[in-house]
Amino acid sequence: MYSRRDFIQNVRGDLFGGITAAVVALPLALAFGISSGAGAVAGLYGAIVVGFFAAVFGGTPSQISGPTGPMTVVMTAMTASYAARYPDSGLALAFTTVMLGGCFQILFGLARLGKYIIMVPYPVISGFMSGIGAIIILLQLGPLLGFSGGGNVLEAVRSVPGQFADPHLPTLAIGLLTLAIVVLWRGRAARLVPSPLLGLVVATAVVQSVFAADDVARIGEIPTALPSVQSLAFEADLLQEMVVNALMLAVLGAIDSLLTSLVADNITSSHHDSDRELIGQGIGNGLAGLLGGLPGAGATMRTVVNVRAGGGGPLSGAVHALLLLAIATGLGRFFEAIPLAALAGILVKVGIDIVDWPFLRRMHRLPVFPVALMILVFSLTVFVDLITAVFVGVFVKNLVTIEKLSHLQLGGVVLSDGLREAEALSTPERGRLAAGGGETVLLRITGPVSYGVGRGLKQRVRQYDECRILVVDISAATIIGVSTLIVLEELVRSALARGAAVKLITASGAEARALEQVRLRELVGDENCVDSLAHAL
Repeated sequence: MYSRRDFIQNVRGDLFGGITAAVVALPLALAFGISSGAGAVAGLYGAIVVGFFAAVFGGTPSQISGPTGPMTVVMTAMTASYAARYPDSGLALAFTTVMLGGCFQILFGLARLGKYIIMVPYPVISGFMSGIGAIIILLQLGPLLGFSGGGNVLEAVRSVPGQFADPHLPTLAIGLLTLAIVVLWRGRAARLVPSPLLGLVVATAVVQSVFAADDVARIGEIPTALPSVQSLAFEADLLQEMVVNALMLAVLGAIDSLLTSLVADNITSSHHDSDRELIGQGIGNGLAGLLGGLPGAGATMRTVVNVRAGGGGPLSGAVHALLLLAIATGLGRFFEAIPLAALAGILVKVGIDIVDWPFLRRMHRLPVFPVALMILVFSLTVFVDLITAVFVGVFVKNLVTIEKLSHLQLGGVVLSDGLREAEALSTPERGRLAAGGGETVLLRITGPVSYGVGRGLKQRVRQYDECRILVVDISAATIIGVSTLIVLEELVRSALARGAAVKLITASGAEARALEQVRLRELVGDENCVDSLAHAL
C-alpha cells in the first residue's frame, strides 16, 4: 500500500488529473453499463469501486482504472448466457463471477505472476485487441441504428443487414452526430473539454430540443444510492463455466492493466510494481462483483488524460472515483436524458481506437507467420472467446519459437569422432579422438539446452552407432532440462547395450544434482565419471 507521502506530494496535480479523468470516465462507464446488459448504474459502480481500490492498493500510481472494452465484452456475453438459462438469478451469477475473477487476480499477484502475464507475443496482443475492437463495433451497430443490442456477436452479424435496411433515422442521426464529435474534436480544445463529454452534451441537447420524448431511447432513471452488497449465486451446472469466465476476466484484466501500466511508465518515466498492481486490481474487481459493479482494468485513455492534466499519484485515481460516487449518490438525475444512441456512438469510437491499426497498416510488409497468427487470434477472439484466442495464440507462437531455439541449440552441440564434424574441436582434442580411428566419439553439450533438442540429438548420434567409446561432456552446460537428461540416459543405455564404453565428464552445481535425479552417474559408474577429455581417454 502507498505511504501518506505518495498521496500528498502532488495534491494540486492529482486533483486536476482525477477530476478530468472522471469527466472522461463518466460517459464511458454509463455506455459500458448499458452495453453489458447490467444497466448504466453497474458501469458507474464498477468505475467507482475498481477505480478507487485499484488506485489505493495498486502498483501504478498514475493509473486510472474502471470498466474497459475488453472486460465489458466478456461481461456482456456472460450476462446474456446466464440470464438466458436463469432469468431470475442471471445477473447475480454474473456478479459472482466478477468477484471470483478478482480473487484470481489477487492470487496472481501473490504468486508473483505479474512479470509473466505480459510476456505475450505482439501478434497475439494485436489479434485479441483488434478482435475486441471489432466485437465492440459489431455489438453497437444495432443500438446505433435504433435496435436493441445483444451479447452474441454472431447474432449481431446476422441482424446487421436487416437493421441497415430499415434503420430508425432519428436514433441513427444522434448516433452519427455523437460519433462525428468524438472523432473530430481534437487538440487543445479536447484537453479542455473531452470529446466524449461534449458528444453527450450536444446529443442530449439536440434530443431534448428537437425530438419528442419517445422518438429516441434514453438511459432512463439512474438509482441515486450507494452500491449495496449483492447476494452471491451459484448453480451446479454452471460452476465450471463460471470458473472459466472468472479466469478469463482475471487474465484479460491483468493483461489490460499491465499493458496500461507500461504506457504509464513510458509517459511518467517511472516503474510500476506488476504484482502489487494485480493485487490492487483484484481487490477492486472482487469488491465490484460484491457491490454490483462491472469488472474493470487499467484504462489507457483515462490514464493518459490523468497524466496530461497533472495527475501522477494514487490520489488522482481516488479523486476520480469519489467524484463518480457523488454523481451516483445525488447527481444521477442530470444524466437520465442521455440518448442510448450517443453512448453507442462513443463506444463505436472506443472500438475503433482499440483496433491495432499500426499492425494492420504493416501487414503487407510483415512475414507470413506473425500475420497468420494475428488473423488466427483475431478470428478466435471474435467468434469463440478471448481466453481460447490468447492460449491458442501463445501456444502456437511458443511451438514455433521452441523449434527455432532447438535448431540454434542443436547447432551448439559438438558431436565428432575427430574425423567427421571436427571443426568445433581444438587441435589436441581432434588428435586424441582421431587416434581412435573413428571408434571414439565425443558428445559435448554447452550452454542452455531445451527439451526440443532431444529428437534432433538422437538423429545425429545414430550416424555414430558403430563407436566403441562414447564420451559425454556436459561440464560446460548451463541449463539442462529433465527432457534432455532423459534423452542422454537413453543414448547412454543404447551405447552400453551394444557393448560400447561410456565416459561421463560431469558438471557441477545444479547440473550435477540433475544428473543424480535421473541416476546417470549410477548408470555409467563412478569409475567412468571424469573431469576432462584427456582423463576420459
